[in-house]
Amino acid sequence: MASPTTAVRRIRRHAGEAVFLRVAGPDGARNRERIHSTPGPRWFAPDRPVRRVHGDASMFVGGLAALLLQSLHPVAMAAVAAHSGYRGDPWGRLHRTSTFLAVTTFGTSADAEAAVARVREVHARVRGRTADGVPYRADDPELLAWVHIAEADCFLRAHQRYGRHPLDPAGCDAYLADTARVARALGADRPPEDMLELASRMARFRPCLRPTAASRDTARFLLTDPPLPGAARLPYALLAAAAVDLLPPWARAAVTAGTGSAAERLPGPAARAGGHAVTRAIRWALPPAPPPSRRG
Repeated sequence: MASPTTAVRRIRRHAGEAVFLRVAGPDGARNRERIHSTPGPRWFAPDRPVRRVHGDASMFVGGLAALLLQSLHPVAMAAVAAHSGYRGDPWGRLHRTSTFLAVTTFGTSADAEAAVARVREVHARVRGRTADGVPYRADDPELLAWVHIAEADCFLRAHQRYGRHPLDPAGCDAYLADTARVARALGADRPPEDMLELASRMARFRPCLRPTAASRDTARFLLTDPPLPGAARLPYALLAAAAVDLLPPWARAAVTAGTGSAAERLPGPAARAGGHAVTRAIRWALPPAPPPSRRG
């Protein structure tokens, strides 16, 4: 008969494998080994804030919050709805996004540059019009800037609330400077490099942000009917409520109205308590990353 300690280790291993597989995909373990262990120079040194933020379990909350916030830009949302395949293959999109973040944050410079080149190649082919007839292209520097700003804002907010080691003000500025490097490589227009710039750019985007039929559909998909097995729905509901609570009040109301989700009904203190519980559980379950190459 297995000892209690052995049983707990087994539960931890199975839980960690399930979470990692869901986020990183079937090739996740192989990609992780290559990203962390391949020798060579990196874009970011081991002590850079971007590594602390992107390597923390708080990214689960920040990532979902970023998707919801990004959806409030009508043109960006139209492009996502028409071309991303998030409904038909939501996990595939998550696998690609998480791998891109991992490669550009922790991988070699050569692998990071190759990952950016692949994304730019895809963006160059995406063209279309919104339901109102507004033309768009995925490599538009302004749209890329919005996507980046929403991500950086939500990732940082989540880390400051749920991260194991929140950053000081200088660290927050340094995080934005780090992520701006990746955004510029992707073609974003003047990505913010400190908190003042982030607040200023967010304020300038605010007048064009509003809910649309496509953003409401996305919110229902993410908050009310996610493609998850029954056992995962309660922790996911807590994660989703924490993500919604992370948003500014105007965005919170815009993404939850009419969804009937727990995120719409749960008060802030309860959402934050659930967010802390879920991020701690994920942090406990996930295995540590492989040690970096000594020749890196």
